[in-house]
Amino acid sequence: MLDLLLHGSNSGDRNKSCRTGAATRRDFMRVGSLAAGALTLPMLLRSRAAAVESGKPANSKSVVWLWLGGGPTHVETFDPKMSAPSEYRSVTGEESTSIPGVTIGGTFPQIAKVAHQMAFVRSFAHTNSGHAGGTHFIMTGYDNRQADNGGLPGRPSIGSILSRCRGASHPESGIPTYVRMGNIFADGPSFLGAGYGPFDQNGQARRNMNLSLDQTRINDRRKLLSDLDRLDRELDRTGTMQGLDKFEQQAFSLVFGSAPQAFDLKREDANTVQRYGKGLGEQLLTARRLCEAGCGFVTIQYGGWDMHGNIAQAMKQRSPQMDQAVSAFVDDLYKRGQSDNILLVITGEFGRTPRVNRGAGRDHWAPLSALALAGGSLKMGQVIGESASKVDVPKSKPITPQDLLATIFEVLDIPQKIQFPSNAGRPTFMNERGAPIPELV
Repeated sequence: MLDLLLHGSNSGDRNKSCRTGAATRRDFMRVGSLAAGALTLPMLLRSRAAAVESGKPANSKSVVWLWLGGGPTHVETFDPKMSAPSEYRSVTGEESTSIPGVTIGGTFPQIAKVAHQMAFVRSFAHTNSGHAGGTHFIMTGYDNRQADNGGLPGRPSIGSILSRCRGASHPESGIPTYVRMGNIFADGPSFLGAGYGPFDQNGQARRNMNLSLDQTRINDRRKLLSDLDRLDRELDRTGTMQGLDKFEQQAFSLVFGSAPQAFDLKREDANTVQRYGKGLGEQLLTARRLCEAGCGFVTIQYGGWDMHGNIAQAMKQRSPQMDQAVSAFVDDLYKRGQSDNILLVITGEFGRTPRVNRGAGRDHWAPLSALALAGGSLKMGQVIGESASKVDVPKSKPITPQDLLATIFEVLDIPQKIQFPSNAGRPTFMNERGAPIPELV
């Protein structure tokens, strides 16, 4: 039916649609398809409706998940450890931060200025140093030893869990609950089902929202739709139309409501766009706009951190966009009064080897990994945990991927022991062993 609204139809087709319930159903499924692939509009709307009807939490807080794909060095980012021997300490030096006595890597001077509005975790650790395996571990809270050998994700991502809890779109704005900007392994719904997968802002679903119809034509065709619906209700004895009314209304909300505007940076203040910068800055700014419009979870893939050689030069090339964009985002959270509502998480699949290798780089190292956070009504302006003298393992109690998962659950008001049926139909915990990071909550 939305297809009729957007593209029109000749009178013969309209009469046929009025005469047969089958045509009405076929039109809806064609129209309702917002994406050619995993996510369709009917899935998205029905999932949200099901969640609302089952009394799922209505918490409106959001998470922006900045993924540093490739495995960011924990040393040159948030734990420079200049007291360590020269072959272990940061090769980019250190930068004093706005937290007294605390330094971070020397290529992040702007982030250093907003450090008092952030928290740096120096004891984040796990046990899988493979790209896919480490990613699966942190994205889901669960290890997957088959991931680096072609194995499929076996657990739902945090964004999909939230989508399952809240429903796949916001009830008023139509904004998808879970949006991704760049694919990350294990960022999908696994056994929760495709309806809870991420809305790909770079995919066909996003492009379909860029309509070029003037408002008069939209209004005229919406009236036509209303007239056709009235006739179809009288003829459709299967009850299909009764069930589709609210989904059609929500489809209008998604396509013609605030969702397209939230994705459109042309509607943002030019000075703000400049302050965030290009590339990653544009993505983080879009993420902020989406969260303010009702999105619950946004993932951003910012790769290039697999620095096996000449890490000093690699950091100087990769850091500036992140430094500018993250500092602008964190500053915005507080200036716009969103520091309680939006949580920024910065991490990657693992850290890098504490000792610099023969190529002046660092290799894969899960026993200590990079993690920083900002906002989310958590306690900021602190360093949590401590690394050992050679910045190789936690000296204090390790913080695990499930602890990070539990902390995010706390922010989003997801029950810590929530369960959903697996493919075998068995109730399955989304987080069995983790606990919120006590210094933060």
